[in-house]
Amino acid sequence: MLTARQQSGRRAEELAAEFLCTRGFEILQRNYLRRLGELDLVARGAGVLVIAEVRTRSSAAYGGAAASVDRRKQRRITRAASQLLQQRAELAQLPVRFDVIVVGDPHGAAPRIEWIQHAFEA
Repeated sequence: MLTARQQSGRRAEELAAEFLCTRGFEILQRNYLRRLGELDLVARGAGVLVIAEVRTRSSAAYGGAAASVDRRKQRRITRAASQLLQQRAELAQLPVRFDVIVVGDPHGAAPRIEWIQHAFEA
C-alpha cells in the first residue's frame, strides 16, 4: 500500500513520461535505482539522452519543487547516470542532458507541467 506522498510521486512520474512521449522522446528506463542514486526517467529523443528528475510539491514554500534538486541530489543523479552509461554502452554514445520536470497538482483535472531543460550539468 502506497502512502499519499508515494501515490503523488508515482502519478507525477507517469505524467512526466507521457509529457516526454508526446514530444517525441522514447522512455528507456523508469526508476533506475542504484546504491549511489536513482534516476526517475531516462529518455532518448532528438539525438540526446535525457535524464529527468521528476518533482512535485503541494506547496511552493521553500523555493518549490525545482529548488529541491540541490547540489547533493544532483551528485546522486549524476553518479547513477554514470553507472547507467557504464552498463549500457549504446547510450554512452549520446550527449546527456539533465532536466527537471515539475508536476503541479498531479491528481487534479489539469495538472501543470514545467519542463526545465539543462537544469544542471554533470
